[in-house]
Amino acid sequence: MLPIDISAANMIASQRLREADPELATVYTRLEELDPDGRRFSTVLRDTIDQLLNGEATGRYDWNTLFKTEKTHAGTLVEINLQREFKFSDGISMDYRIGGIEVDCKYSQQFGGWMIPPEAVGHLCLLVWADDFKSLWSAGLVRVRREWLNQGNNRDLKLTLKSEHRNKIAWIQYQSALPENVLLHSSHKVRTAIFSHNSGQARVNELFQQIQNRRIGRNTVRTVAQQKDYMKRVRGNGGARSALQRKGLIIMGDYEAHRRIAAALHLPVPGEGEFVSTRVVLAGAETTRPGIEIDGQNWVRARDEEPDRPGPTLPAPRRG
Repeated sequence: MLPIDISAANMIASQRLREADPELATVYTRLEELDPDGRRFSTVLRDTIDQLLNGEATGRYDWNTLFKTEKTHAGTLVEINLQREFKFSDGISMDYRIGGIEVDCKYSQQFGGWMIPPEAVGHLCLLVWADDFKSLWSAGLVRVRREWLNQGNNRDLKLTLKSEHRNKIAWIQYQSALPENVLLHSSHKVRTAIFSHNSGQARVNELFQQIQNRRIGRNTVRTVAQQKDYMKRVRGNGGARSALQRKGLIIMGDYEAHRRIAAALHLPVPGEGEFVSTRVVLAGAETTRPGIEIDGQNWVRARDEEPDRPGPTLPAPRRG
């Protein structure tokens, strides 16, 4: 997760808007308390996009491959999944009550494209945007004023916020990092290599071989495996960990022992439901590369020119 990315101008504007609107300030503060670094919010957005793509059944990873009806349904799913995550109360006239205050929720994959119904005028709206191609998302609050809106010409008479009035949005998170869709952001050559295999196990093996030193989420594994027991395809005892060990590849998961190994090797540390693969070699007399002791021997990340050698067995997760 990258640091919160709100410009100084946005921060000043947000503070001014909160001072002018006590209800907005109450909702803003409550959302900050629930998710101070935006991690929960960004996870909901990542999971919602993946839910729409439904990679396990379809093999899809690209928003542009969704049907029009699926894209239309995205806003409803974001609204539902945010309520499930944060346990917002149902609103009476709007979607939620947050801190006892009515709040409507509007999502758009296009920044500024929030479709606001006439009945939301005068109420607070939580405006949410996420772009899988840019790996960015934003969320902010606005008090809807009719004079700030473009007049709707669609069947539902829904309105959009005029671009010159987007400065009325109190941003909670602005262009923060969305967990990466690694298949979407990999080259055509890499994706072709992964999906060239007929079996789910072979595709998962290829995934961790082709995409190293980057976080890979469970939904990516699910999309590549296209099998109900996709997690089995990662583990040892016949999964990718044992198949790739002979090449020196190790696959770290989200439990603490693996996270420590990733950190020691100066790799991205896997978050919940994430994996990171890398190729390692025995350190020998090597002292310049970051390394760590695994299974009684010292290991470092392999250089491209170093030949494949069998790698270590990673510690198994501790069971509570």
